[in-house]
Amino acid sequence: MRVLVTGADGFAGIWLVRRLRKDGHEVVAAVRPDRPLWVGAPPPWDHKVHTVPFELLDAASVRGILSIGFDAVVHLAAVASGGDARQDPTRAWEINALGTARLAEELGRRRTANDEETILMVASTAEVYGAGSDRPRMEEEQVAPCSPYAASKLAAENAALEVHRRTGLRVVISRSFPHTGKGQDERFVVPAFARRLIAAKRGGLQEVRVGNLTPVREFMHVSDVVSAYVDLLRHGVPGHVYNVGGGEAVSLNDLFLRLAAIVGVAAEPKPDPDLVRPADIPHLVGDASKLAALTGWAPSVSLQDTLAEVVNAQTR
Repeated sequence: MRVLVTGADGFAGIWLVRRLRKDGHEVVAAVRPDRPLWVGAPPPWDHKVHTVPFELLDAASVRGILSIGFDAVVHLAAVASGGDARQDPTRAWEINALGTARLAEELGRRRTANDEETILMVASTAEVYGAGSDRPRMEEEQVAPCSPYAASKLAAENAALEVHRRTGLRVVISRSFPHTGKGQDERFVVPAFARRLIAAKRGGLQEVRVGNLTPVREFMHVSDVVSAYVDLLRHGVPGHVYNVGGGEAVSLNDLFLRLAAIVGVAAEPKPDPDLVRPADIPHLVGDASKLAALTGWAPSVSLQDTLAEVVNAQTR
């Protein structure tokens, strides 16, 4: 397949481009023109990947890149940090919702005009479920986003699915639960905890600043999430939503303790009000039975190995 990956210079995007190339696909990696990857840094993938500048909010940029023609588009470009979205909700809505609507609309127009059979896989988030029960979430549950990030991602889902119903564009939605791994930005909880714990060990500190440690999450390895994306490109049913979640629940307190053990430090967590997220979701763990039944997908990397990878990446 020829696959366009938007947001290819992001955390999951880099892993996905490498996986698609490993599987023998032709890949066009769309990156922000103001990012170091485009303006001078060497790309983190092989030379056969065609890297192009792409601005999701620029209609001409969207039309231009889609004129190349693709068998599939994996749409990862987004404001992916909940913290960034809270600081500038309007920007999150513009990029996540309006940007996705523009991309889907252009693909739908080409589907109607040229009978193109492009697959559009939109990477959404499990945070659209909001603060529900403490059971693993399933796709048919009511969605109730409680942050600008989650709300704008749900709008992106709706925009793409509306184009699917109107034009026949083959749209598949993935709702990914938390994932991490080497290379994730320290705005996210696992690398943030790892960095603070490593600093505590090096500085002989007895306390580490933390936010609320009561929420329960799961943390998959990013390679498992990327594998699910590849499976959905091959087998996803247009118009359907699929959870990508491993189902292994862990409280943030237990996560902190497990990372501390890997780092080898006995520092205690110290609550810091500045690190507490407003309207945090108490329990967010996924049921991916629908995806597993369709593709046989299951996570392959243990949580312990995933956490060790993040720590080791920061201590080299």
